[in-house]
Amino acid sequence: MTGATGHVGRPLVDLLLKEGASVRALSRDPQRADLPEGVEVAATEDLPLDGIDSLFFVLAAFPDGPARLVEQAKKHGVRRIVALSSYSVLDDDPKNFIAVRHRDLEHQIEESGLEWTFLRPAGGLANTALEWREQIRTTGTARGPFARAHSAPLHEHDIAELGARALLTDQLVGAKPLFSGPESITYADRARIIGEAIGKPVRFVEISHDEARAEMKAVGVPPGPIEARLRMFAKLVDNPHEISPVDEFIGHPGRTFAQWAADHAADFR
Repeated sequence: MTGATGHVGRPLVDLLLKEGASVRALSRDPQRADLPEGVEVAATEDLPLDGIDSLFFVLAAFPDGPARLVEQAKKHGVRRIVALSSYSVLDDDPKNFIAVRHRDLEHQIEESGLEWTFLRPAGGLANTALEWREQIRTTGTARGPFARAHSAPLHEHDIAELGARALLTDQLVGAKPLFSGPESITYADRARIIGEAIGKPVRFVEISHDEARAEMKAVGVPPGPIEARLRMFAKLVDNPHEISPVDEFIGHPGRTFAQWAADHAADFR
C-alpha cells in the first residue's frame, strides 16, 4: 500500500484487513503512520517489496511518478498494480497538468508487463470539502471561486471498496473503471449540505479567480494543478456533471454527499 494514511488509503487498509489480507504500508514516517494493529509499516524510501503480490499506487506518495516503484516491483515478483488515476486522462488538452501526469502514470504501468487496474474517479472527491473545515468552524462560511460549478463527489469509502475488489479479485484486471458520485451538486450545495449535517447554516462565499489562485498557492498547490483546477471548475458552472454509477463495481448504490457530510460532521464542528 502506498498512500495508506490518506483519505482513500486509510479505509482501504481496513477493508483489506477485514478480508484477511496481509498489508504492508509504505510511509515517509513509519513512526507516525498510526495504522491498525496487524499492518506492517515500512519506510517508503526503502521500497521493501519482497513477498508482495499486489500494489496500490497513489501519485501523491510518489510525486515523481511510478518509474522507480515499477522497476522494484518487477525485480521482486509483484504481480499486479492497482493505481488511483483520474478521469482527467480523457482530456487531451496538453495544458491540463493533472491529465498529463495521470496519462503518464497509466502509460508507465501499462508498459511494465505487470497486471494492472486504473481507477478513474470522476466528479471530484467529497473529502476536498475538508479544505473548508477551519472556515466553517470559525465563520460558518466556505470560500471558493465557483459557487454554481457542478460536481458529482465521491465518498472515499466507495473508492476504497473498488480498490479492494481490484486488489483481491481478478474481476478488474486490465480494466479502467470510470465512476462518479450518485448526484450532481454545486459547490454552494456542498456548503448547505454540510450545514444541515452539523445543525447550523453554512454560507458559500464566492471569491474571484485571482483570490482562489492566491489561496491555493499559499497552501502549496503548484501552478500547474492550480490552473487545471480553475479551468475545470469554470467549465462546470451551471453544467450538471455526468453521472457514472459506481454501483456495478461495488454492488450497492454510491454514497451521497449528504452521507459523507454526516460521516464527517465532527470535522466541521
